[in-house]
Amino acid sequence: MSIDLKLANFVVTGGRGFLGGHVCEALAEAGVSENHVHPTGKSEFDLCDKNQVEALYLKLKPDVVIHLAAVVGGIGANQENPGRYLYENLVMATELIEAGRRYGKLKKFVGIGTICSYPKFTPIPFQEDDLWNGYPEETNAPYGLAKKMMLEQLQAYRRQYGFPGIFLLPVNLYGPGDNFNPHSSHVIPALIRKFDIAIDTRQEEVVLWGDGSPTREFMHVRDAARAVVLATERYGTGEPVNIGVGMEISIAELAAKLAAIMGYDGRVVWDSTKPNGQPRRMLDVTRARREFGFSAEIGFETGLRETVMWWRNNKGRFPVLQGD
Repeated sequence: MSIDLKLANFVVTGGRGFLGGHVCEALAEAGVSENHVHPTGKSEFDLCDKNQVEALYLKLKPDVVIHLAAVVGGIGANQENPGRYLYENLVMATELIEAGRRYGKLKKFVGIGTICSYPKFTPIPFQEDDLWNGYPEETNAPYGLAKKMMLEQLQAYRRQYGFPGIFLLPVNLYGPGDNFNPHSSHVIPALIRKFDIAIDTRQEEVVLWGDGSPTREFMHVRDAARAVVLATERYGTGEPVNIGVGMEISIAELAAKLAAIMGYDGRVVWDSTKPNGQPRRMLDVTRARREFGFSAEIGFETGLRETVMWWRNNKGRFPVLQGD
């Protein structure tokens, strides 16, 4: 079911976060009034609390909920917090969807999943029909399974109640404003921070996790935000949709590319005692192109240079933390 964005009232959970902020900007660019976009964070509504979720619907009266709030991090953070990542992500989605059903006035609920939900050895490129064909990679499994249960709930509620939920599966995102905390960041901001510190402190080598062989797909956050808005406007069925670029690059190649962009000429040493994570990741993006006309536009090297520039202009805002 398509909707007229300009006539809708939006709640964007996690709307002050990395992707959430860009989604709010993309809604504004699509002509949605600022007064009709309500970004929420935990300081306003605890989405693990049933009463506060109900209060969100009663106070903000949304026509559309875009659920971006998540507890998320890199491999290390996933290993340290499997219970928290499973519980909080599962409960937030469960409460939001059930309260939205009882609210009864939603035109669309947009659930945001994760590429981590795919089975560990999914054939390349990942196709949406492969999602249930195995268990996720172990280090990300609690997070990935929690997100996959959101899809199951949305599809079950569509069958029983006609609930208007859609579900998107984005790849790893990057770009200006990313999370650069070394304890919870994903690979691109983690590498940028490591190389920058190595340059500043004249380190002759940088030690990175794993052996560099896994491949990943990366998409600029502005492309992802545009995809979310297009799907919100145009997509209306219960089948999940991959959101990506349709490319893959090894972590070793990524590290070399970032070192060159940043001007680091020291050695990269791989610590193979640390986990690699899933061996390969790359999405089939045919469905997004066919169903709502989305194709990524921002080139990878252009996006990396922009992200490096943003970090260098803003790193003074970030404290030096143990682990740097």
